[in-house]
Amino acid sequence: MARVALRSLVPSRLRTAGGKDGPVPKDVPEPEPDPPRGRRVGAVLVRVLATGFAFVFMVAFAVVLARLTLQPSPASEALTHSNLHPGRSLRAYLDQPELRDAVKQIGGNLLLGVPFGVLVPVVAPRARGLLRVLALTATVMLLVELAQGSMVTGRAFDIDDVILNTAGALVGYLFIGRRLGRAVHARAGSG
Repeated sequence: MARVALRSLVPSRLRTAGGKDGPVPKDVPEPEPDPPRGRRVGAVLVRVLATGFAFVFMVAFAVVLARLTLQPSPASEALTHSNLHPGRSLRAYLDQPELRDAVKQIGGNLLLGVPFGVLVPVVAPRARGLLRVLALTATVMLLVELAQGSMVTGRAFDIDDVILNTAGALVGYLFIGRRLGRAVHARAGSG
């Protein structure tokens, strides 16, 4: 009983993290007080709005992706062929006489993956992290290419498209998505 009474007189900074009396090591920071309730509610509201906006943008992106990749192209049916060898289409793009055509093909496929790298960490917080974003992007793009190659007239499966789309997601994640995901979901567990 006397120990409890004495303990209440000892400042908390002199107690160790384990609750025993004694000085706290210098490298152990003082626990921060909980933010006021209004600030927590505001943070949750911002998180919900940012996630909702990112979700709407992701749905819009999915519609654009479907229109760009799953629209039939009967005029190019005789020109298309599947590519299962990484790098083959890239070499063909770079061998074209017009540099503009190569930039359009390679740059377009890279840009198509960027929204995944930016939006996935916001929309799906459990999918945050470089490897998870890349795996999710590669899986989605592989499914798009499989659908394109098997069901769409004038389109073919191309593994280089999957690689370029995934590389675009990497760029989007490293430049924007990682920071944006942390900003929106950083304190999801606290408060």
